[in-house]
Amino acid sequence: MKTAIYKSAQEALSVLQSGYNVFIQTAAAAPQQLINAMTETGKKLTNVSVYHLHTEGKVPYATEEMKTHFNVHCFFIAANMRESVNKGIADYIPVFMSEVPALFRRGIIKIDVALLQVSPPDEHGFCSLGVSVDAAIAAMENAKYIIAQVNPNMPRTFGGAIIHSSRFSSMVEVNDPLPESAMSGADEIDLKIADNVASLIEDGATLQMGIGRIPDAVLGKLYDRKHLGVHTEMFSDGIIDLIERGVVTGEMKKTNPGKVISAFALGTRKLYDYIDNNPMFELHDSAYVNDTHIIKQNPKAVAINSAIEVDITGQVCADSIGSHLYSGVGGQMDFIRGVSLSEGGKPIIAMPSTTKKGESKIVSELKQGSGVVTTRAHVHYIVTEYGIADLYGKSIKQRIKELINVAHPDHRESIAKEAFDLFKITV
Repeated sequence: MKTAIYKSAQEALSVLQSGYNVFIQTAAAAPQQLINAMTETGKKLTNVSVYHLHTEGKVPYATEEMKTHFNVHCFFIAANMRESVNKGIADYIPVFMSEVPALFRRGIIKIDVALLQVSPPDEHGFCSLGVSVDAAIAAMENAKYIIAQVNPNMPRTFGGAIIHSSRFSSMVEVNDPLPESAMSGADEIDLKIADNVASLIEDGATLQMGIGRIPDAVLGKLYDRKHLGVHTEMFSDGIIDLIERGVVTGEMKKTNPGKVISAFALGTRKLYDYIDNNPMFELHDSAYVNDTHIIKQNPKAVAINSAIEVDITGQVCADSIGSHLYSGVGGQMDFIRGVSLSEGGKPIIAMPSTTKKGESKIVSELKQGSGVVTTRAHVHYIVTEYGIADLYGKSIKQRIKELINVAHPDHRESIAKEAFDLFKITV
């Protein structure tokens, strides 16, 4: 098998044409030099459509200046895309993360060019997709041109990440640091929430958790647990201590025992170095990682997700602040549903009881325009610093009582009054 030819980024992107659809790899794997070259080439073109999940780094193609050249579509809105999406420069596609690969494989979205970032080829010509597999494989399978940014700073990961360099149309050598996302310190409220969440996690549980202060704080409360496993959409640095302390072993998992399974990783250089050539970690297609049938096979599965608002019937808004689009559906529903089907599974929505402005996050009605990510039929546990509301199998009246008990004390009376006005329920 022949290795692809090395080119400059500009030469590699010369294949781009008006009307083409481009896929950009996820999170820290977004290949910045290829993105810059695509943007420069795109200035001479029209109607180039760009598709991606959450990306880190700059997005020069998603500006007012480039609007006539690029149509930008996000399956998940990261911080670097929020302004563009809410100004109408870019667009949001609501979709479960488990189904993004199917959009490419079924030809619903056709991909002409896939822009990737990979580790250097080994002695046999094999590269690794490194910190992001998720939808990259499906994009590659259906792309006319696969352009790889080859970076020695990309860790070599296993599972579905290994790809032979002969599959690339061209390769571009870089030596750029990967974007990093450092763990931020937990405050008193985060730690109280973490205590409440940790109380639900038993020995032998398999964890799914996102990035942020609350998931990191929860992981820090699990040092006395045994035989934990990890099957998650993504992970960050917080997992390292649990592995090194022998807490995470994966031995109780039914699928991929002994392995940490994920679709992508985002953290600091410490994390990237830790997973490099580490066979304990496997990154796979999100159609597999986020498949409810796979998730449910692990007993005592636990999903820890967040919310922007929860109404008193249990509807969870997690992708917008009213009509202001903020993030995305992502894998929340994939794991909420998969974990709820697990034997002894516990799907958890964890959040502070109030916003930074002091507004209650438990509300009688979601803000106008809010998107329901997890329905009231799917929700189980809502956790705040004031306790745990178990909503599963509960009536509307019972749910209201449970949620008022974990709301901030300053808002409980008003929530109860609004509940009566809406449902004629006295609590």
